[in-house]
Amino acid sequence: FPIVSITGFIIGLVLVMQSEPVFIRFGASDYLPGATALSIVRELAPVITALIFAGRVSSGIGAELGSMRVTEQIDAMEVSAINPFKYLVVTRVIATTMILPILTIYVIFLSIAGGFVALTLSQGMNLIYYKNAVVSSVEFGDLIPAIAKTFVFGYIVGIVGCYKGYIADGGTEGVGKASTTAVVLASLIILLFDTVLVKISLMIWPM
Repeated sequence: FPIVSITGFIIGLVLVMQSEPVFIRFGASDYLPGATALSIVRELAPVITALIFAGRVSSGIGAELGSMRVTEQIDAMEVSAINPFKYLVVTRVIATTMILPILTIYVIFLSIAGGFVALTLSQGMNLIYYKNAVVSSVEFGDLIPAIAKTFVFGYIVGIVGCYKGYIADGGTEGVGKASTTAVVLASLIILLFDTVLVKISLMIWPM
């Protein structure tokens, strides 16, 4: 949570700091709050939050289930007629799928706040003006696809972490490998799916 909070604030801060000279050069500084807010909402916040989430959660799930697999706890559940998939996988996938959209909304607000701080320090930006510029630029069709795809990202994080942990073998070395590969695979799949989901969202909700 602290990592996500700090990252979210810095995303907005740095994005505005990098974009401001370019907007000023082209005489479009009035569009800076809205343009950066759109970038944050539609792409930066969902993807970066998902990648951080994958790094923390996928590895944790992979290590946890991997440890249960190599210590034969999962085998013991199967022998006891308990469905390990239902108790160990389904619950974790549902949790990751539901939590990531909430985290993303939190990061969006923090990033927009970071952008306001950057503009306040450089231009003495008025809060009311900044809020109106952001609200008038970010529409319903921008927010819905951005949040919708985080459900997909959350599902990917959960299912990849569970899969790599569930099939782990080779003792403690296998647990470490499951944890590492879960992060790499989840991050890669998130980026690939993002490309497809962006195209779909632009077809349904064009900018």
